Amino acid sequence: MADYKINDIYQGGLSTFKSNYGEKEFGTGATIPAGQMGLAMDPRTANILQEVSGKLSTGVQNIELSNVQPDVFESIPKNYFKEAGRVAKLAGAEITVHAPLVEASGMTKEGFSEANRQAAERQMMDAIVKANQVNPKGSSPVTFHSSAILPGPELQKTSEGKEIVKQLVINQETNQISSVEKDVRHYPGADPAKIRAGEHRDVEKELDLRNTSSWHDSFTQLSFHSESADKLIDQAYPVLSPIIKDIEQEKVKKSSLSPTQVDAYNKFKIAEEHVSEIHRSANSLFDKAYKYGSEDDKEKLINLSETFRQDLKDKKDLKGYSRALIGFMNELQSDFEPKIFTTLGEFTNESTTKTFANVAWDSYDKFGSKAPIISIENPPYGGAFSTGEELKEIVEGAREKFVEKAQEEGMSKSQATKQAKKLIGVTWDVGHINMMRKHGFEKEDILKETEAVQPLVKHVHLSDNFGMEHTELPMGMGNVPIKEIMDKLGKEGFEAKKVIEAGNWWQHFKSPPVKESFQAFGSPLYAMDMGSYWNQSLALQQGYFGGYGMMLPQGNYNTFGAGFSQLPAELGGQQPGAKGSNMSGRPME
Repeated sequence: MADYKINDIYQGGLSTFKSNYGEKEFGTGATIPAGQMGLAMDPRTANILQEVSGKLSTGVQNIELSNVQPDVFESIPKNYFKEAGRVAKLAGAEITVHAPLVEASGMTKEGFSEANRQAAERQMMDAIVKANQVNPKGSSPVTFHSSAILPGPELQKTSEGKEIVKQLVINQETNQISSVEKDVRHYPGADPAKIRAGEHRDVEKELDLRNTSSWHDSFTQLSFHSESADKLIDQAYPVLSPIIKDIEQEKVKKSSLSPTQVDAYNKFKIAEEHVSEIHRSANSLFDKAYKYGSEDDKEKLINLSETFRQDLKDKKDLKGYSRALIGFMNELQSDFEPKIFTTLGEFTNESTTKTFANVAWDSYDKFGSKAPIISIENPPYGGAFSTGEELKEIVEGAREKFVEKAQEEGMSKSQATKQAKKLIGVTWDVGHINMMRKHGFEKEDILKETEAVQPLVKHVHLSDNFGMEHTELPMGMGNVPIKEIMDKLGKEGFEAKKVIEAGNWWQHFKSPPVKESFQAFGSPLYAMDMGSYWNQSLALQQGYFGGYGMMLPQGNYNTFGAGFSQLPAELGGQQPGAKGSNMSGRPME
């Protein structure tokens, strides 16, 4: 008895004052107030009014309209957006919007077109306008995926971090998509050991090899046309040189030519066709080198063009013209190597950032300080722009283009930069980035990607999984390192809105994921940031919503009522005393 002590004076409170109780069993170790978390609506239905009412009944203060399929989003009646905003406002809640999945780059299965990019821009702006109807006060995030359909590079974990083992590339002239892979090549002339081992080529080297081969293959017909032209000119000129100009000026009629002269003239005209073909090739290849070359290459090409122009002035006959062309083409082939093939990521980066920048500017131009935030989300890992580094590049690129566009419209650079930072940011989906695990990556790699986007975060999507498939469970039910992720996100993560996405929980367990999410984060039961906590409800005799059972049996109420008036007079009530059956001695009387 001397060692007897009472550890916990409150029923159910195994660790009454600790919000991280149960961390190892079912919690996350992270503490997030319930008021900071929201709930995603069912993406399958356009009846958003019913969804808003249902989600508000769970007690959440933030709701995300998540009609990610464009056809479902288009099925929402226009007056529903304003009405949903009014209903949420009455309950003191706020609605954010997950816009439909639109490929911002303008790429389709058929390839890229500027018309497709502009169409995507209009779709995204439509979502912005509707988001403003839901939340007219503005500054609320509207989430767009960085890419909706494009695959990203295949990566594998290495001792140095990560390595690309397969990459989609695009021919910028034809828009045809193919792939390059890490490979081993075997070449003749080496000793047997080296042949067996082979030469290891990474994806970058394979891409360089493809560009080199493509460029030099473009010149394969050059020698044929050159040799043919020279041969024909050499055969024709001895016969025609005295009269060729007169023939061209029609001073000498062709009908007056001798058979030998006619044959020579025909050879001369065929030679002209060969030289013209060389010139056409020169124009095409020069254009290709300029379009797909570096900025330094473009300056060198301008100088080469000027030299070529002067050479043509000095050449007075067809043979001189042909020689000038061949000299120009030889320099073009040897000194330049444009990137005809480029990675799909590099190709779509430019058009993707352009789309986001244009949408952000149009939103600002239309709504001013009440413009919604363009929050760009990482798609499930393996898609284009799904890593933290790639997403950071997209956001920074879009901000730069926004500043350029704003300056063109008369805004100062400092003001434009301020608005770009406010209006373009990141939605960080913790479940999507956790899918790195399927490719051999670990917690440290996930946190490194999180670190890359930390200053850009405006919004967080909360869903758990085991890193193998794109599933959505309440936090704490998979292996997403959410505590460490939230620590990495710091102030940006704490201030960002956080939306629970648990579609698979709804599907299989048919209940709201709110309680499970609040328990996982040890959220306070009350508005104050203090105990008791949701995770402590698991230690009650029943679940939190189960009540306390039959603490006061119904018979008590039947006999005595809910107040004191039905008690016997001896006990202060109004009922007769010992004379009645109430005090007969029978149990419960």
